[in-house]
Amino acid sequence: MTRRQPGRAALVLLGCTLLWGVSFPLGKALEITQRAALPPGTSSWFLAASSLTIRFGLGALVLLAWCWPTRREWTRAEWSQGVGVGLFGGAGILLQMDGLARTDASTSAFLTAAYCVVLPLLVAVRDRRAPEWRALGCCLLAALGTAVLARWDWNTMRLGRGETETLLASMCFAGQILWLERPRYAGCRAEHSTLVMCSVTTALCLPVALATQRSPGEWAASLAAPGAWALLLALALGCTAAVYTLMNRWQPHLPATQAGLLYCAEPVWASLLALALPAWLGAWGGFVYPNETLTVPMLGGGALILLANVLVLPRPPRPAAP
Repeated sequence: MTRRQPGRAALVLLGCTLLWGVSFPLGKALEITQRAALPPGTSSWFLAASSLTIRFGLGALVLLAWCWPTRREWTRAEWSQGVGVGLFGGAGILLQMDGLARTDASTSAFLTAAYCVVLPLLVAVRDRRAPEWRALGCCLLAALGTAVLARWDWNTMRLGRGETETLLASMCFAGQILWLERPRYAGCRAEHSTLVMCSVTTALCLPVALATQRSPGEWAASLAAPGAWALLLALALGCTAAVYTLMNRWQPHLPATQAGLLYCAEPVWASLLALALPAWLGAWGGFVYPNETLTVPMLGGGALILLANVLVLPRPPRPAAP
């Protein structure tokens, strides 16, 4: 990367949020159809890890074909970038997919967006400076939105398992964004780094799937579920190989905090799509997946999280007085 192109980068990353928004109802549909094809008591960790193993494994194969002509030109920085992004992103998406089995697609998307507000605090810690009061206030606002969205139980002071896992996933994604911002990776080719990232994520998820399966036949049964292969291919090509390559290519053109704020468009897309796409997916695949409806917690909690993300946006410098 020879020069920064913030305007084009912002447009590309906004396009990425649309693909990620689509991935929430697609991932939920995949979990529903596979669970219906498996016996009761199948581990949600197996469902999440096995589907991610295949999804990122297919993505890695596509990228391997793309990168084959330049296979001898790999740099140490590209390996390092891919491994770091793969570890942070792989842990995050594994937690996110297991949490998605216990939450609505729109709720999962909004909770995932919590990293947008946490990023300024992490950047302040990294740079060894005190965070701005505005950032701290936005964190409290986002925390309140999370409590409303996740239907926080004030009597037991607990979040549900799905919401807790999704928030932990959000912290992993914050680490992924910060890893991409490191100056040493400025010259990395995105397709090389993304291939390493997909391979690391596959290697991270496969042992979890093997450890939580009850029998090898669960793999065949899950893949034989109605529409499973089509959903996996859509997730692997559009929502993995393509979108992560674009992210790894264009995010370094922007500061991590600004990229994180652009990513907050993701839950908006996911929520809009969840109002109509689930029923269509269910009718197409032959399984029951009703559309989501607008609720007070979703509107109120989502609005608070989005407001926090907007308020934390760095203010442009004032023009000098004439």
